[in-house]
Formats: sequence, structure tokens, C-alpha cells
Amino acid sequence: MSEKFRDSQWDRHGVIGGILDPIRIPKMANAVQIFEDTTLRDITGEVAKQFDKKELAATIKPGMSVAITAGSRGVANIAIILKEVVAQVKKLGGKPFIFPAMGSHGGATAEGQLEMLKGYNITEEFVGAPIKSSMETVVIGHSPEGKPVSIDKNASEADGILVVARIKPHTAFRGTYESGLLKMMVIGMGKQKGAESCHDEGFGKMAHNVEVYADVIMAKAKILFGLALVENAFDNTCLIESVPTAKFKEREAKLLISAKEWMPKIYLPKFDILIVDQIGKNFSGDGADPNITATYCTPYASGGPEFQRYVILDLSEETHGNAIGLGMADFSTKRAFDKMDFDATYPNGFTCTVVSGVKVPVILKSDKLAIKAAIFCCTGIDKLNPRIVRIKNSSHVEEIVISEALVEEAKKHPNIKVLEEAKEVVFDKDDNFTIGGH
Repeated sequence: MSEKFRDSQWDRHGVIGGILDPIRIPKMANAVQIFEDTTLRDITGEVAKQFDKKELAATIKPGMSVAITAGSRGVANIAIILKEVVAQVKKLGGKPFIFPAMGSHGGATAEGQLEMLKGYNITEEFVGAPIKSSMETVVIGHSPEGKPVSIDKNASEADGILVVARIKPHTAFRGTYESGLLKMMVIGMGKQKGAESCHDEGFGKMAHNVEVYADVIMAKAKILFGLALVENAFDNTCLIESVPTAKFKEREAKLLISAKEWMPKIYLPKFDILIVDQIGKNFSGDGADPNITATYCTPYASGGPEFQRYVILDLSEETHGNAIGLGMADFSTKRAFDKMDFDATYPNGFTCTVVSGVKVPVILKSDKLAIKAAIFCCTGIDKLNPRIVRIKNSSHVEEIVISEALVEEAKKHPNIKVLEEAKEVVFDKDDNFTIGGH
């Protein structure tokens, strides 16, 4: 962890407070966005059902060691899913172990990656299998352009590898394959070195590189099959499907289309300011998923609402100081800044070659001042009645808070229900919200 030497004084002459004092934060109202709930209710039963496919179960022979991927993305129900995967592998006579498949996350250290898994309750005691965490990789082949393709050494030495991955739109590029089985093999299993190699040419080539690197891994590594996961607008598991290795590309392409249709969104298309209570790796690889917040770190992806200023109030505990995504904000708080661990954050930014997300935005003493600064720095708006949307995080946008100026528009939207009249915003004695609730 980075040792933090940060001046606890802020606005020592009161100049910033004086500039922002005339700004008034508008009344806000709680609202609900309505999404179709397609949540799977029996997670373990669905995993077990997927292992009943004879052609896939036959890939696991008695006594063989099976390496199972565990990512860092805060996938819904991931600990329960991995626990059942372990149980099913044992049932077939295999000897399973879990390995962190998360590129450079966790500060690009074996200990940091174990800590991330622990934060998701992925422990040896819970899943019922050893966890082998190492940053050591082996080169198993080369891309058509001659670039090395690496995978985790422990996984390479197993008798087979089972790829468990969520399929969803990527945050920085578009392609036939974005986040999913292919990227889990290439970036996740590749650890820091593999991720670095794939990212080396930037996100403009990422769609190509993910595919060709994955082709090498599927040809050279002992991939048994995959377990594809898709989530709905409530950040809950809505689909679990076992996929033969030979059909990874075909099924992932189709499941990505479904994932895009099912993911949440902010229904209001245009406003002035977006406030996000928390960002973190448990919500998105970018801290906050730009598919929701429209705060993309590259020009190779787009979509989402239009607004002028972006405010991030805090980091989640689960992100362990990794503040990637904070740099996309215009304004943030001293509370978030003090939690930023440079040793956990910078390796992530360097590995993906995009450093905009790991920069430091304008830091204000409190939530109240950060929001006031956002209003102050908007141009061409009604500053007495700014249009503001506040969300808890990018994974949970069914409950939102909107400013008074948006209430009438929201009431007319068929998928938004305004729950109350707009009220004065309440802060604590330090001018902060109690993050985790509105």
C-alpha cells in the first residue's frame, strides 16, 4: 500500500468556500427507474444444471487437476458460483483449484490479488478448494503479429482450465467480443505481462488483439470449457451457460448482444451534472462503468447520457484503494483522495496504457463543496435550477436521485417513477452525505 503524506488542511484561507458560498444546491427527489427483473433465483441449481451436459462433463476425468478462473470485477454471486463449480468438478472426480485471473489488478501482486478475492468472499474455506495466486506466467505461443501470448503458470501446469467469466460490454472499446470468455483468457489469465502485451497497441487494436490472442490460447492451452455469466439491469445473474471451447466465439458474440440489451441505463438523456456516490473495481474495471455514466477513457467506445460536469464522492471499500476512474471526474472529495492508493491504482493504468482514469480531479473538502463547484463551473445553464442526477454506483441505478428541475420530465417517462416531492438536501456536520444511502 502507498504510504500517504497528505496535508489535512483544505482551503486554509477560505477562498474556495467564499467563491462557492453563493451557490445553492437544489432540492432533490428520490425516483425509481423501472427495469425488467430477469434474475435467476437458484444460482447453485443452475450451475449444477450446466454441468449435466454430457459432452462438457466428459472433459473432466477422475484425478485430473482443474484450474478455475476467478476475476476481479465484482461479478454478481461469484463466490457462490465458484463454490458450486468446485463442487461439480469434485463430483466428476477432478481436483479443482482457483487462481486469480485479473491481469494487473490488486496492485499486480499475488498478495493483492488474493486480497481482492477475499473481498468477494472467495476464500479457500468458502469455495472448498485451494487458491493458487501468482504473477508468474508462461508464454504459450505468439499472435499472428509475433507478440507473446502468456497465461498463468499454475493454470498452464493443470490438466485442464475452466474459464468462468461474465459477458458484458467493454468500457473502452467496441467489437464482436468485448468483456467475456475471450478477454478472461487473454487479459485475466495473462496476468500483468499478458495484459500488458495485449494492451500495448492501445484500445484501437484491442478488439483485434483479444480475438487473435484468444485463438492462440484456445489452440495451445488445455481449456476444458467455459461458464458464461450474464447480468441484468439489477446487477444480478440472469443467465448461466456452459459453453464448449470450440463454440466460445460463436456463443460469446450472441450473448454480448443480449448483455447489452439487459444492462441498466440512466433513462434521462440530458442533464447538467452527474453525481456518483462510489466508484471501485467491484463495480467496473473503470471504477464506474462508462456504458452507464458515459465517462469513457478512450474514443473507441461511446453511448449514454449527455451532461457537463461529473462528480465522484467516494471509493468503495472493496476497491482496496484502486482509484482508477477517479481521473474521469471533474470534481471529487478529500475523502476519496485520502483513500487513493497509488500503488494499487497506477499499475492498472500503466498496464492498459490509458492514464486519464488514474489522474486526480479537482479535490474539494466535502461533498457539499464538490457539488457546488460542479454547479458553479457549468456554463449556459440555469444555475438556480440545475439539472442533476445522483446514483449510488454504476452497478445499481434502479434507485436514483434527481433535482427539482428534472422532476416533471421524469414523471412523463414511462420507466421512471418519482417517489416524492423534491426536498432540501441534508448533509452531516462535515457537509458530507452518508454514502451507501440517499
